[in-house]
Amino acid sequence: MIGKLLGIDKPVVLAPMGFVSGGALAAAVSRAGGLGLIGAGYGDADWIGREFDLARGARVGVGFITWSLARQPALLDLALARKPCAVMLSFGDPLPFAQKVRDAGAKLICQVQDLGTARQALRAKPDVLVAQGTEAGGHAGTRSLFALLPAIKNISGDAPVLAAGGISDRRGAAAAMALGAAGVLLGTRFLAADESLVPSEAKSRVVEANGDATLRTTVFDIIRGYDWPEGITARALRNAFSGKWHGKEDDLKKALGKEKPAYEEAVRRRDFNTALVFAGEGIDLIDSVLPAAEIVKRVAP
Repeated sequence: MIGKLLGIDKPVVLAPMGFVSGGALAAAVSRAGGLGLIGAGYGDADWIGREFDLARGARVGVGFITWSLARQPALLDLALARKPCAVMLSFGDPLPFAQKVRDAGAKLICQVQDLGTARQALRAKPDVLVAQGTEAGGHAGTRSLFALLPAIKNISGDAPVLAAGGISDRRGAAAAMALGAAGVLLGTRFLAADESLVPSEAKSRVVEANGDATLRTTVFDIIRGYDWPEGITARALRNAFSGKWHGKEDDLKKALGKEKPAYEEAVRRRDFNTALVFAGEGIDLIDSVLPAAEIVKRVAP
């Protein structure tokens, strides 16, 4: 069902990770039989256009952070003008954008983190739901995937459900599908792909670390100036910066004048003992950086 709906041969979808899932990665996933989604992140018109150019000739989609898109809705028009096959919306009410996506001929994919956000998303009549567990790298809620997934499936009606969070290999994909998923949406496994936009030093950290080395925190959003909604945290690799400030978020907010320039300099130097590396709990199963096509091959049931 998901194959015909999304026009794919393998039930593997690239998570539209901001600053990670560019046009080259999305195109590589799609050409391997899955579906690549360009990650529009917090919104940059020039960047979105450039990454669609890099994916030219491949059938790709795009993903937005819904609350950020609400602040700059013209970006959706820009993306739809590039004829994406699908648009994924996460973290916010998709209803204001749903009809425009459908009118453009794209499939609407909505990512949800609990039953409340699932019911909200279902009002927009999505073509596909994504049940995202807290095991996921990057931003997510508090529900674990394998408890959340069948609960979402029970209320999803005719909309197929993809599973996201902590899945890095074929065993995880098969387990998710045994619980009712129609396929999987992968983030961290594709972060460690040759084609991802992440610096090689960050990819190496993911390969070398394990799930115990991750934590859910807000300190990286605070230092980067992103005001995420209450209850949404981000899973990242532990480092010296999180060790200093996690649990001391109010102190960090007071120290931004000093800490923010130092953090930005660490990003420029690719010093990931300070800078952020998003990663999910499934990194125990990631032992090498691979071409995206090989990842699709290894994960697809």
